[in-house]
This record gives sequence, C-alpha cells and structure tokens, in this order.
Amino acid sequence: MAKTPEQEHPVKAFGWAAGDSSGVLSPFRFSRRENGDDDVTVKILYCGVCHTDLHAVKNEWGLTNYPIVPGHEIVGIVTKVGKQVQKFKVGDKVGVGVLVGSCKSCESCQQDLENYCPQIVFTYNSIDHDGTKTYGGYSDVIIVHQQYVLRFPDNLPSDAGAPLLCAGITVYSPMKYYGMTEPGKHLGVAGLGGLGHVAVKFGKAFGLKVTVISGSPSKEVEAIDRLGADSFLVTSDPAKMKAAIGTMDFIIDTISAVHPLLPLLSLLKLNGKLVTVGLPDKPLELRIFPLVLGRKLIGGSDVGGVKETQEMLDFCAENNITADIELIKIDEINKAMERLAKSDVRYRFVIDVGNSLSHL
Repeated sequence: MAKTPEQEHPVKAFGWAAGDSSGVLSPFRFSRRENGDDDVTVKILYCGVCHTDLHAVKNEWGLTNYPIVPGHEIVGIVTKVGKQVQKFKVGDKVGVGVLVGSCKSCESCQQDLENYCPQIVFTYNSIDHDGTKTYGGYSDVIIVHQQYVLRFPDNLPSDAGAPLLCAGITVYSPMKYYGMTEPGKHLGVAGLGGLGHVAVKFGKAFGLKVTVISGSPSKEVEAIDRLGADSFLVTSDPAKMKAAIGTMDFIIDTISAVHPLLPLLSLLKLNGKLVTVGLPDKPLELRIFPLVLGRKLIGGSDVGGVKETQEMLDFCAENNITADIELIKIDEINKAMERLAKSDVRYRFVIDVGNSLSHL
C-alpha cells in the first residue's frame, strides 16, 4: 500500500496545497526527507507568489501532479546542516529558488547552468532523485542539498528580497547573457508586472536608458516616479509607437499573455535584440521579414543557475534592489491567486509564512 504524503518521510511538514485543477489551496500535512550529510534544513519565513504557481495549481500547462505545494521564492533560516556542509551554519539567512537538484555531470551543469539540465529537479511538482515528489515553499520547512541553497545577503530584506529568487534571476540572466548591460544603451521593458518592474530596476542599475512598454496607460506615473524608468510607451497610441520605431537596442519581453511581436520588433534598431521571458499558453505569430531586414534577433531565457543567482542576489544587495511587494498571510493565498490572475498586484505577493502558517 502506497504511503501518504505525511508518512513518506520522517520529517513532518505543514503547508498549503492544491488538490485539483480548481487551484484552491488548503492546509496540508506532508513530510520531508531526513537531513542528509549534504543537506540544509531551512525554516521558511517568506515565500513569494510567482505566476508559475498560478499556472501550476490550475494545471494550465498540463504538467501538475496533485497534491501540489507551490512556492519557489523561499527565504528562511538554517536550523540544521549535514556533516558535509561547509558553506552554511545554523542561524544563517538563506534562499531557495526554482531548483533543488540536477545531474551535476552534464554539459549544462558543468557550466553552472543547472537550470538547463535535462534531469533538473524543480523545487515543487517534480520528482527528486529518491523517486519522491518535491513540495515547495508554501510550507514551514524545506530540506535541500547544499549545492542549491543560496546565501541571502544580510542587508537584503527577507520579504521584499524573496521574489528575486525567481522574478529577479529570470530577467537578470538574459540581461547579462545578451549584453543588456552597456551603459547608455536603450532598453525597452515590455510588460510591467512581477518580472517587468524588477527589469526596470536592473536596467537603471546597469546605467541603461529604460522605457516601459505597456498597454496600460494608468501605469505611467508609477513606472517613472516609483520605479525610475526614463519614459513610458503606450502600445495603444499609434502616434507614439510610430515615433519610437527604431529607437531601442534591446527589449526584454515579460508579457505572459498572447500578444503581437511585430510592434515590439519595429521598435528595435539595426542589430536589436528582443528577448522573451514570459510564457504565453498559445503560440505567438512571428514574421521573418523584420528579422532579416534589420538583422534582429529573438531569444529566450529560463531563470539562471545557482552561481548566477547568487551573483544576482549580491548585485541587488549592493544596489539596494528589491521587489515591490504586498505581504499577505497564508490564509489569504486563494484571494491573492484570484487577484494575480487579473494582474491586480503591485507587483508581487509574498507570503509571511513564519508569522501566519504557525497560527492556523
């Protein structure tokens, strides 16, 4: 007879899980593996709410294995370490991001790009090396191999820093890889949500001129006054879109809904780069003529490896970059998911796990 999630491992755990495609989360008792020689046990204090969590609990990508405990923007305190652990000690503030395992031997892993490993183990809704399911950060405790634990800078706020573990690295990695770091160059940020608002902050920290590209005119004031963008371009204004043709060196496209690419491509200069990190659930139409005639490039990127994520956290600490968040209690998560589906958040929900989960 198969063991229940609560019986599977020796360490008792408690969180909130979705049991079906309604996506409704409720209290859930389960278990974690014993802390091994290379493991770090983390008491979870905060966990960001990512758009991927919403897709996953509703099985919108067809990959969900219920029950599912979401959450891969985790910040907490080390409570136990294995005898082989050198980098961390009890009491350290640490982070856990999108992945908790990889093969460690493939070409991607050898290049510190574990996020592209064919045998990647995601923080939740994945199968770990022992054959059991992984559960995420909407819970009180997590046990992770030391290789995938991140040192969280002391001067980075735990709550507002949590979303950097996914939203932050998702835009930082392509900006570094595709050369979007040259001071004075012009960066367009398409979409002003959880990813886009952090991309604006990175762009300004790199010394770029930053224009937010959005279909929501109401976001102009906050884009410029609150986030520090240099300008704001409304996609529904034909005159302004026409005036902006050929003015940008790069565009990072964070939009997760289906949207036309041609207007974005037209904004790029010769040799311009459009890099997409949003994940629309239907194919986008791509015309080849603008690419050929402008020697333009379209690329993609998926989070980042452990080494680069640590680099990103240290960069944020040095430049005072955090996410703009709305802190919620765990029992407010279903309402938060409803609001997230309507883009009704500025700009990231973070669950105060340490102060609310234990109070149920």
